[in-house]
Amino acid sequence: MNIKRIFKVFSIIVYSFIFIGSSQIILAQADQAQWEWGSKSDARIGSGIGPRGNVPVQVSDLTDMSAVAGGVFHSLGLKNDGTVLAWGWNYYGQLGNGTDGPFNSNIQVPVHVLNLADVTAVAGGYWHSLALRNDGTVWAWGFNGDGELGNGTNAGSNVPVQVMNLTGVIAISGGYFHSLALKNDGTVWAWGWNAYGELGNGVNTHSNVPVQVSNLTDVTAVAGGYWHSLALRNDGTVWAWGYNEGGELGNGTNADSNVPVQVSNLTGVTAVAGGVYHSLALKNDGTVWAWGYNYYGQLGNGTNGHGANSNVPVQASNLTGVTAISGGYFHSLALKNDGTVWAWGENPNGNLGDGTNTVSNVPVHAHNLTDVISIAGCYWHSLVLKKDGMVWAWGVLPIPTQEP
Repeated sequence: MNIKRIFKVFSIIVYSFIFIGSSQIILAQADQAQWEWGSKSDARIGSGIGPRGNVPVQVSDLTDMSAVAGGVFHSLGLKNDGTVLAWGWNYYGQLGNGTDGPFNSNIQVPVHVLNLADVTAVAGGYWHSLALRNDGTVWAWGFNGDGELGNGTNAGSNVPVQVMNLTGVIAISGGYFHSLALKNDGTVWAWGWNAYGELGNGVNTHSNVPVQVSNLTDVTAVAGGYWHSLALRNDGTVWAWGYNEGGELGNGTNADSNVPVQVSNLTGVTAVAGGVYHSLALKNDGTVWAWGYNYYGQLGNGTNGHGANSNVPVQASNLTGVTAISGGYFHSLALKNDGTVWAWGENPNGNLGDGTNTVSNVPVHAHNLTDVISIAGCYWHSLVLKKDGMVWAWGVLPIPTQEP
C-alpha cells in the first residue's frame, strides 16, 4: 500500500469518526423551513457530509430530473434538459462547479456542473464524477491522483475535462478509484487505479488514459465496484475482474484477476451492479442474485457475519418483480415493478430507509416511497428518482441544508 492509499484510508477513518459523533439532523426544504432532531450542541451540518435520516426525504430545489447517481459523499442529478446538478462534499472538486478545497467542501444546495450540456448519463466514483454526452464522449471531474479522469494527467479538476481517445460510448460507470465506459461496438474501456487488475487489461499498472478490457466483446452493460469491475454480455452472462478476496468476482475462487472471468452459474441476466466488496445481478425472471463479502448481510440471502461470504451467486430472499438494482457501500438496493424500493445490508446511518438503524440480511421496504423509476446506492446514503422528476434521499445525506 503506497502513501497515497494510506492517506485515503486514514481520511475515511477520520470522516467515520466525525459521522459517529454527529447527533443532529436538519432538513431544509425549498421554502427554507426546517425540522430538527437531536442536540444542537454537536451539530456537524457544516462538515460537508450533511445530516442523517433513516427514512427517505425529498431533496429540495430539484425538479425535472431524469437520472441520479452518487459518489462517496456527493450526489449527481441529470435534468431533462441535459444539464447536470451536484451537491454534497466538494473537497476535490467533484461537484464540477469550479470550486474545491476546505472552504468549498460543503455545498449545501445543488449547483450546476459547469460547461456541460447534452448529457445523457451520469455516474459517481469515490471522489470523482463522470458524464456521458449525446455525442458519445465522456467527461470527468474531481480527484485524479490515480488517473480517474482519463485525460492523460494526474491533476485533479474542479470542472469537467474530456476523457481522452474515447468516442462512441453508450454507458459509463464509476468504480471507487477507476472508471469504466462501454462503447457501441460492445467493447469496454477502463482507466484509473489498477493495483488489483480492475482495469482488466492483463496488467496491474495504473492508467490515466482509457485502456481496453481484454477478451471482452458483445457487452451491453458495465458496473464498477470498489476494486473490481463487472460486465454483462448480450448472451446474459456476467464477467468480472479485479479484487476478489471476498469472492466479488463470483467465479468460485478468491483469487484476484486482471482479466475478465465468468461469474459461475449465472445466465439470463439483464443488469449488473457493484458494491464495495460485493456484486449484484438482476435476472430476466425478476430475481436478484448476489455474491462477495456478506458480513453485514449485503447479499440479502438471510445470512451475515464471519464466514457468510459467497464466491458464487446466491439468491436474495423473498424478492421478485425487480426491475433495477444498485450497490451501495455495504448495502444493496432493488426497485420493484410496483415502484417500491427494497434494501438490505449495513444500516448504522439509516442506509436502508426503513426507519431503523438495524442491519438486515433480507430485503426490507424503504418507507414512504412509491412511483420510483430509478435508484442509486451510494457510500452511506441512497438516492431515488420518482416519475414526477423529484429526488428523494436517506442515510448520511448530502442534501440541501442550512446551519441552525
